[in-house]
Amino acid sequence: MNIGSIDRILRIIVGATALTFAMISNHELAVWGFIGLVPLATAVFGWCPAYLPFGIKTCKISKSN
Repeated sequence: MNIGSIDRILRIIVGATALTFAMISNHELAVWGFIGLVPLATAVFGWCPAYLPFGIKTCKISKSN
């Protein structure tokens, strides 16, 4: 896991907002709202592949096996 709780909550809000826009809007660019699936998926899994090259980790607790 490399996504913390605040980061996760923000991703859920942004993703849900973008998806809602895509589903209810008649605007020609509304289809781009489906990109909201990306932040929702990363929030659900708690892992963001874009953070790896930069060494970013917003999760404070490290899970050890």
